[in-house]
Amino acid sequence: MFDLSAESREQALNLDIEWDKLCGSSVLITGATGLIGFACARLLLERNRLGLGEPIRVLCLVRDRGKAKEVFRGYGAEDGLVFVEGCVENFVMDEGATVDYVVHAACPTASGFFAEHPVETADAIVLGTRRLLGVAREQGAKGFVYVSSMEAYGSGNGQPGIDQLLDESRVGYVDPLAVRSCYPEGKRMAEQYCCAFASEYGVPAMVVRLAQTFGPGIPKTDGRLFAMCARNALEGRDIVLKTTGASTRMYLYTADAVAALFTVMLRGVPGRAYNAANPATYSSVFEMAELVAPLLPENGVSVRCEVDPDAPYPPEHHLPLDVSKLMELGWKPTQDLHGMYRNLMAYLED
Repeated sequence: MFDLSAESREQALNLDIEWDKLCGSSVLITGATGLIGFACARLLLERNRLGLGEPIRVLCLVRDRGKAKEVFRGYGAEDGLVFVEGCVENFVMDEGATVDYVVHAACPTASGFFAEHPVETADAIVLGTRRLLGVAREQGAKGFVYVSSMEAYGSGNGQPGIDQLLDESRVGYVDPLAVRSCYPEGKRMAEQYCCAFASEYGVPAMVVRLAQTFGPGIPKTDGRLFAMCARNALEGRDIVLKTTGASTRMYLYTADAVAALFTVMLRGVPGRAYNAANPATYSSVFEMAELVAPLLPENGVSVRCEVDPDAPYPPEHHLPLDVSKLMELGWKPTQDLHGMYRNLMAYLED
């Protein structure tokens, strides 16, 4: 069993950020029913429950109020929760509502969706970010953090290894005519909007490029590779990769991603990007799968590759991220891959 609220409560007590800036403020969180958005909202709601400082008003942008009530079951107006209903591209704030900070986490995340709905993916990323930045400008927001992705680096390095870390200036190649590029190209354009609004309008917009992020709280039916690996290990089914598994990357625990977002929002430099990853997690996709398979040795799970050239996954890439800029702000990761999977599998067993 894994208690999400307890984890957020502990983080609310121990996270070293400038809480005084958030006390009594209104924080708008997009993608609030998703993994990262919900984790950000949960942190603030648990902070309110603990009675630590003047309550924070947690405005959660959601498309489906019914689903949102289910996700936020147990939380309510007494905890500072307010739902704002609408699509990220064209939602309307309630008259008289104020927004002091924005955590923009709304985005499609499934590779299959990117391939089948590239127009909707690009619109949600680019037009949604444009809309949120407009709200931040109108409201005179004190901070805006955009949840970007390591996929902004494209294929990254030509070879695996950590000798050449990718700092925030070393973005690589993305094929603009590949259908799946709607995601990384959309992320790049959204980042440009953040830079542009910071430069032209003084909006304090900052970008965090997350490594692949996971942990407790994912949908139990999540189709992404890390979720499939965890479920198969629990159920005693072999882990079958649809690529060679040669791509290398870093990973990040959900709570560590939340800490990175709030650290940058409160301490970062407007118009800049910050990498967020745990360097200790750097591995190939195949190596990660091999790490998960024996976690329950009695289940006898093995890893094999059955390459599908039509699978909607990014081409081979090598993304060892340099996180020194983020660590200079006082952030550090807490969970390696073993810890990430231990907690995730405890959650999936519930």
